[in-house]
Amino acid sequence: MKDMRSVYDANSLIDAFNKSKKGTAWKESVQRYEANLLRNVNKTQKELKDGTYEQMGFYEFDLNERGHVRHIKSMHISDRVVQRSVCDNVLVPELSKYLIYDNGASMEGKGIHFARKRLSTHLHKFYRKNKSNEGYVLLIDFSKFFDNIVHDGLIEEMRKKIGDKETMSFVEKLIDTFRVDVSYMTDDEYANCMNTLYNALEHAKMDKSKLTGEKFMKKSVGIGSQISQISGVYYPTRIDNYCKIVRSMKYYGRYMDDIYIIHEDKEYLKGLLNDIHGICDELGLFINPKKTQIVKLSHGFTFLKIKYTLTETGKVIERISKDSVLRERRKLKKLRKFLDEGKVSFEDVRNSYASWRGGVSHYDSYTILQNMDKLFDELFIHPFIEGGKSNEQK
Repeated sequence: MKDMRSVYDANSLIDAFNKSKKGTAWKESVQRYEANLLRNVNKTQKELKDGTYEQMGFYEFDLNERGHVRHIKSMHISDRVVQRSVCDNVLVPELSKYLIYDNGASMEGKGIHFARKRLSTHLHKFYRKNKSNEGYVLLIDFSKFFDNIVHDGLIEEMRKKIGDKETMSFVEKLIDTFRVDVSYMTDDEYANCMNTLYNALEHAKMDKSKLTGEKFMKKSVGIGSQISQISGVYYPTRIDNYCKIVRSMKYYGRYMDDIYIIHEDKEYLKGLLNDIHGICDELGLFINPKKTQIVKLSHGFTFLKIKYTLTETGKVIERISKDSVLRERRKLKKLRKFLDEGKVSFEDVRNSYASWRGGVSHYDSYTILQNMDKLFDELFIHPFIEGGKSNEQK
């Protein structure tokens, strides 16, 4: 069993820093931390040993990611190092034992590509068993998933799996840093706040003078830290186990707050959705009625930005969703403007497009890639060539 010694071990903290700085090594705060790495690690180690460690405040900002605006709570590098060590040495090893195989998010060897391919595999297996594409898929999406994870419920579930009391006490302390100041609420609103959908984006717009520290709501884990990701992966495990073990749903998968369940009977899926609603009520989670639906497999459906269609012959067609293509087209046009203004370099633009292109090349996207390459050339390559020709003529 892992304990706090594995968290504050000097090698663990140094390893945690090396992982935490990936993608952020250019930041001044990270460079300052690394310049005095051994001194900083020693200081953190002592604070964790004697129980005097206190997490700094969050850097809060909004981020537009794939068309969704999210409220981010970023952490200082020293706190990221501590959370990385806690997660890598205790939470992930202890909690991952109890995750189903088809829980595809934020685990080593898994990710969004894994989740998409598991769905494709389940569609193939469904066809081989039923000799037909006559079936349905239940798609479930949660409203403000991270915002509404209940601290007490999360801690209770973690306690069942993490036996070391000292470590669990420290994890509880970290989770408590996400509590939300709701001093602006009336007594009636405060009494019902745990049963009401919380929106961090709206809360961020609140007049700060109303946040007096008189009332706190113990839910929401924010977005921007590793412990938030682990919480999101683990918290709905009851739903995973109910569907996979109790109801024997073989064609089930979850990627954070997106769930799919495939079955030949539409009414059966309706009943299952009703049961899942009951579990969500106990967990404090809210199913998004607009994005939750039951769709015919033969009609095609979208999951994690990929449109899937199961044909009469059993072929699974995977295409990039129109929304994803439209967003990338708009992004390229915006990057052209930023390039002209000197805000980005051509290397940045090329790397951004190569990253998107590499992700979609796994799917049935030949024509889409041809058209997108053409747009990229028109925006970034042809102007450069024509500019060069003009200079030669002069």
